Amino acid sequence: MIKVNLDRVLLDKQITSKMLAAEINITPANLSILKTGKAKGIRFETLARICKVLDCQPGDILEYVPE
Repeated sequence: MIKVNLDRVLLDKQITSKMLAAEINITPANLSILKTGKAKGIRFETLARICKVLDCQPGDILEYVPE
């Protein structure tokens, strides 16, 4: 299972979901789907933009949790 830790990173960086969505050019609704772990996938381009804005690594956002 892949756990999405985007809420934690946003809190650490003091950036709101709305601000991030605007910066990476996706809708707040799509960002919400990603944050809740309901997304079936993420484009590397989107992941790269998130990491650039949040100054983090993909591993800071996504975590593998064995079942």
